[in-house]
Amino acid sequence: MSDNEPNTRHDRARRQFLGLATATSARVALVAAALSPSSIAHAKGMKWWKHGGKPHGKPGGGGPMCFLRGTSVMTPTGEVFIEDLQIGDRVETVGGKARAIKWIGRQSYRRSGSAWKDDMVPIRIWRHALGHKTPHRDLYLSPGHALLMGGVLIRVKDLVNGTSIAPAPHREAIEYFQIVLDSHDVILAEGVPSETFLLTANNIEGFANFVEFTRLYPGDRHRSMTPYAPIVSLDSGREHLKALLPRGVRRAFQMRESVQDIYGRIAARAGHMVV
Repeated sequence: MSDNEPNTRHDRARRQFLGLATATSARVALVAAALSPSSIAHAKGMKWWKHGGKPHGKPGGGGPMCFLRGTSVMTPTGEVFIEDLQIGDRVETVGGKARAIKWIGRQSYRRSGSAWKDDMVPIRIWRHALGHKTPHRDLYLSPGHALLMGGVLIRVKDLVNGTSIAPAPHREAIEYFQIVLDSHDVILAEGVPSETFLLTANNIEGFANFVEFTRLYPGDRHRSMTPYAPIVSLDSGREHLKALLPRGVRRAFQMRESVQDIYGRIAARAGHMVV
């Protein structure tokens, strides 16, 4: 062994350590940025609608988070059109518990001009686009509405593939409804796990009938609910973490992979469908 070999080994080990430390620091910095107060505050900011309305979405924006008129929601007695539900009716949740409806928000729009604003056009999920008999009928959601898939909430606009999931702009009027429970939850709409309204400070004002809510529940106007599951989205082809539940650091990287996989499976399924 030469006299220089111990130094060579020491230098190699030092370089490996520094390389590992740099990579680890970069990953920690990425997670820290996602979890920093400023990032979380930005994620919870509301996106104002392009037509000048009130914020009516979820953390990370994306416009309204609602069901189109005619959507069937599962209740303990069977499916009911969302526009026929009332305060006090019970809806089934993915957790197996039927929960009472606290309030139902409504909003109606008519097209002005030759085209709708992108964040208002319903997204159509074709029958069976998500799996075997799921949904069991075509499901229409606002772009900002999220589905529970792979343990995370994904906005339907981030699942658009142009075939089995695509905008449906060919209508003169749009009427949206949304269910408010006492906490954020996931219900079954046309058999698909879909979120209820995620109340955050003042976003209830996006509904046409929000005065009714503030009259019935004056203490809830500035209340913010905890998301049922982590909320993620795909922007500009790259996945971004929009909200994390506690113990989310390790799960953050797992989610970044799972959403890509979910999109890929749906897109691959679309290639074999006749729509």
